[in-house]
Order: sequence, then structure tokens, then C-alpha cells
Amino acid sequence: DAIVRDCEAMREHLGATTWSVLGQSFGGFTTLAYLSTDAAALEDVFITGGLSAVGRHPDDVYALCYDKMRDASERYYRRFPEHRDAMRRLVDLADAGGIVLPDGEVVSRSRLRSVGSALGTNDGWQTLWSILERDPSSNAFRYDLMHAMPYDGRNPLYFAFHESSYADGHATRWSAERTEPTDFRDDPTLFTGEHIRREWTETVPAFQPWRDVALHLAEFEWPSIYDAAAISASGATGAAAVYINDVYVPYEFSLETAKLLPGVQLWQTSEHEHNGLRSGPVLSHLIDLAHGRRVR
Repeated sequence: DAIVRDCEAMREHLGATTWSVLGQSFGGFTTLAYLSTDAAALEDVFITGGLSAVGRHPDDVYALCYDKMRDASERYYRRFPEHRDAMRRLVDLADAGGIVLPDGEVVSRSRLRSVGSALGTNDGWQTLWSILERDPSSNAFRYDLMHAMPYDGRNPLYFAFHESSYADGHATRWSAERTEPTDFRDDPTLFTGEHIRREWTETVPAFQPWRDVALHLAEFEWPSIYDAAAISASGATGAAAVYINDVYVPYEFSLETAKLLPGVQLWQTSEHEHNGLRSGPVLSHLIDLAHGRRVR
């Protein structure tokens, strides 16, 4: 909601009556909030991997994201079956405190498993493959693992606020931790995605200064950000890409939200993962869809 207010201040400063916006991932969430309060300011909306669940509890989202990561994990191991044993060895090493990153973090098994987040991008499997192929005693392994973490010291806000991005009228109370399925608890080779853990406020040096903030936010009862009736009545036009294999923003809930936006042309594709905007001509495709131009 604050980002929307900033956008409106900028639009008014520029003297624009309306403008078009592009929302990638969380930017799409912000676009939905924009349509909830200031739809008249928007010409066209373009959303890529950002049709968030509207009116659902964050537990619904994270539970479904575990299903997505289970499928992604098994697809990866079918391609590289020898890496399952490699992952087991790394988990044992992590449990023994034997993986220490250059920034001083002693990697826990939950942090190690979070490198599976890379499977949500078009070429992320290559990152995972490279890590599992390396000698864990080498500096190359330690540096590669550090940079493959989905949450790191370069952007601690990503960790502190991430679950809040799905808190549409709810408190999160460490949703990903609470909704972890039994098979993920029993099988440490199953990778996780954008699933955060409370323990990281103690084990990750970059997050330790944010511990009090993260604990407070987890208990904070967020107001509703999205207004389904207002979104539906917005008359929004534009186009949205929904990625069928998206492990971060579940396809099923994106389709629910898309029903609120009949004027926004929907492109459902398995050609790209969540980072399709950065790896292919996704935006030009959406612009063609929005303007009624024939696309292949």
C-alpha cells in the first residue's frame, strides 16, 4: 500500500493522468494493490509471475509451494540421480557444522536445502548442478553456495518481510515452517524454495540484527491489502504471464485471481520459469496480446 502511494505521488509529479505499469513477481502483488485503491490511474497493467493469491491465508500458499518444490526436486533428481547421494552427504556435513561460508555462517540443513530456490528460474538447475558437483572442502564450493542462497546479507529485507507479502489480512506466524509436510521433514534431500525458517534469525549472521523485527512481523495482524470487489470492478486492461511451473507464485491461485481481471489477457506458459521476464521476450509478447496483435 505504501508503494502504491509512492507511485501515485510520482505519477502526479510527472503530470500524467494515467500510466501503464509492469509488475514482476512482488511487483505484480503491488499492481493488485494498486487496482484495489487507484485503478483509475492505470492505463494498462502488465504482470509477470505476479498474480498473487487474493483472500487466502499464507498457509495455503506455502503448503502449495511445498508441492511445487517436491515436483521440482524429483524432476531434478531424475536428471541427475547421483546428486541425491551428494545432497545427503552435504546434509550430514551441515548437521556436523562442517559447512562454513566466507561470511562466517555455519550452514544448517534448512539453509542448505533452500538452494533449491534456484529451480524456480530458467537456468537455475545449472547453479544447483554446479554446487553438487563441487568438492565441499573447496573455497569454490563455499563461495558458490553463499551466492546461491535465496536470502542473503545483500538484501536482508527479503528475509524479514518475505512472508508478509502473502499476509493479506492475516498474521503469518512462520507459515512456511508450520506447513512443512511430513515427507520434507523425513527426507532432507527435498529442496525448499522461498520457505523461510525462524532459526535463521539466530544462525545467519546477516539476519541476526533483524531478529526482533522478524519475530514481531511474524505475529503482526496485517490488514487486507487486496479488495477483490474493487479489482473485479476496475475494468483493468493489459496482459499477464502465468508460469505453469512457478514454484514461488502458485499457478492455481494465479488463475483464481485472473478471474477477477477479465480485461487482462492471460498467457499461460511452461516455456519460462518465474524469471521469464529476464530471460526471454515475455514483455513484448504481453504487449502484443494487450494490443490485439497476433502472436505465435
